[in-house]
Amino acid sequence: MNNKNTLFLGSALFLLAACGGGEEATTETAAPEASEEVVVGLTYPETKTVEQTDDFYGTTVSDPYRWLEDDVRESEEVAEWVEAQNAVTYAYLDTLPMRDAIKARMTELWDYEKFSIPTEEGGKYFYRRNDGLQNQYVFYVQEGLDGEPRVLIDPNGWATDGATALSATSVSPGGEYVAYSIQDGGSDWRTVKVLNVESGETMDDSLEWVKFSGLSWHPSGEGFYYSRFPAPEEGAAFQSLNFDQKLYFHKLGTDQAADTLVFERADNPEIGVSGYVVDKRFLIVVNSLGTDDAYEIAVQDLEAGEAEPTMIIEGFEDDYSFIGAEGRTLFVRTNRNAPKGRVVAIDLDNPLEENWTEVIPEYGTVLVDVSYVGGKLIAEYLKDVATTVLLFSTEGEEIGEVDLPGLGTAGGFEGAKDNAETFYSYSSFDRPSTIYRYDVETGETEEFKAPELTFNPDDYVVEQVFYPSKDGREIPMFIAHKKDLDLSKGAPTHLYGYGGFNISIRPSFDVTTLAWMEMGGVHALANIRGGGEYGREWHDEGRLANKQNVFDDFIAAGEYLIAEGVTSSDQLAIRGRSNGGLLVGAVTNQRPDLFAAALPQVGVMDMLRFNKFTAGRYWTDDYGNPSESESDFKVNYAYSPYHNIRDGVEYPAVLVTTADTDDRVVPGHSFKYIAALQAAETGSAPKLIRIETRAGHGSGKPTDKIIEEFADMWAFIGYHTGLELPEGYGE
Repeated sequence: MNNKNTLFLGSALFLLAACGGGEEATTETAAPEASEEVVVGLTYPETKTVEQTDDFYGTTVSDPYRWLEDDVRESEEVAEWVEAQNAVTYAYLDTLPMRDAIKARMTELWDYEKFSIPTEEGGKYFYRRNDGLQNQYVFYVQEGLDGEPRVLIDPNGWATDGATALSATSVSPGGEYVAYSIQDGGSDWRTVKVLNVESGETMDDSLEWVKFSGLSWHPSGEGFYYSRFPAPEEGAAFQSLNFDQKLYFHKLGTDQAADTLVFERADNPEIGVSGYVVDKRFLIVVNSLGTDDAYEIAVQDLEAGEAEPTMIIEGFEDDYSFIGAEGRTLFVRTNRNAPKGRVVAIDLDNPLEENWTEVIPEYGTVLVDVSYVGGKLIAEYLKDVATTVLLFSTEGEEIGEVDLPGLGTAGGFEGAKDNAETFYSYSSFDRPSTIYRYDVETGETEEFKAPELTFNPDDYVVEQVFYPSKDGREIPMFIAHKKDLDLSKGAPTHLYGYGGFNISIRPSFDVTTLAWMEMGGVHALANIRGGGEYGREWHDEGRLANKQNVFDDFIAAGEYLIAEGVTSSDQLAIRGRSNGGLLVGAVTNQRPDLFAAALPQVGVMDMLRFNKFTAGRYWTDDYGNPSESESDFKVNYAYSPYHNIRDGVEYPAVLVTTADTDDRVVPGHSFKYIAALQAAETGSAPKLIRIETRAGHGSGKPTDKIIEEFADMWAFIGYHTGLELPEGYGE
């Protein structure tokens, strides 16, 4: 389960990381002491304009802030602009009366133990733990279920600012070594190292220019597979497009220059190549063209001594995730001829599709993941966005269900086909992640690691509603708040959405969401189209020429909350990250009257040039290619946040957030958008940008930076939605 190397390049969530960094290009200017009144009549920094136009199929498009695309580390002019913007923003934020109290209470709420799902190898259990407020999770090992935990890797001492993180980890067969990757300053680039588990010493192995890669061990334990790109040109590491990814094998104790090239696509450098080992026997090579779950697959039988991988599935059409094997028959989750997913068995000696055997047919709900543990198939489904887990025999007979605590999200269920033990996590809006041990043979569940809480989950209520979008499509939405919250006059409400890349945004715990609800706010999560909540059709209805459906769904969510009396337009704030930042920018342009405040985070704001930088070229699966298609240009130009700011229209308060080391969605998107927004006549509500230093798209961000950022955002939308803190809050 989750064996497949993650190749999603446009998400908010939390993916791969690396060895970027460099000198800090900006500094935060000291702000004045907080006052009781919030500043009005802001004076924004002057932003120069340039004469820059582009011709798109006969349409002249002006881009007066093109110079803000330059890398902040390389351009002194951009660095000075960043410093000036941050000075204005922090001066404003420091006047917000509730900011310090929110930060203090959020820090208290964050201070509880957190654990990852363990991996077992050689009788040892490997997992991550954060004791509460550590900036980065620490990697532990323990002998047996009741053994004493021992620290293996503690990244908290790697950087004085806490911004160097432990990214991927992969334990060798037998548990002798751990291959791990290091992420610096939030960059997607990674450096890979190897640790000797017994001695605790880091070996000399060091691999560079690794990005969007898993680490998967050869069954012998002599080395592992990984993917990397060619080294970029000097000074271009954080902006240049990523081409020509290749799969390599690294043998322990050797130099990276000696690594064996396992697979490449010399016919097309745009194809991404990754690999993972299934059943400690088969190397699965995944070829991808973008962010779509559509792959070509090659397989190499390592036990049989096959010299190289052989292509068995061609054509970038469908999703394939290889689960496990019996002999030379592989179990595969796929959406081939099954938009919601099914499981098939592929005999490698007869791999053509007409020879496939269906094991688990398509159900009415979305099949998210499958694992092969203890001789049984564990299938994770999404039923109206919440997790259900069913057990099947290898012949496809349904033989049981995992009893989950409630309406929430479960995941994990990794293990070995000859061992009945597996682990999973469960969480919901009001319940932090708890790790459970599950026996697939007996059906017994027991807690493995559970946090001690600083709040009572029973004080909160979570419900799911369905509302009609503009075209009549029913859209699910979760609404959560304190049970005793008085909604007779509506309440300040935070509406979150994503809507893209087949990503399902599920009900899960987040300290920042809890803090908002504890303050007296309502949290709403709209599961709009473009995601994967209801399978391939749901995704297709929210991408390419259908992208406007995503914005309509989100606008309809706001209208529903207002119509039902949950909130009002003066009390409603919206937020989204990455593709969700694009969402917030677009709907703010389209319906500025509907919201009191907007938080577009690390957003894709220039929909005509997103494919010119780093991983942006992959996103054409969802956004199309405006550089090569006139129809794609017309669609994107109609909603692009940067190009559709409405001069002379009253806008809500806007706080844009980005980071100087974001090499996923480069910060130039946010820089250009806020410059255009500040230059337009959009009313007196503030239009500000908060630019974090030594941080990237999100993964690897230290705890103290996360708390600071959310304290700023919650204080900002709290002020502009009329939130009043409970008496004594944060004291």
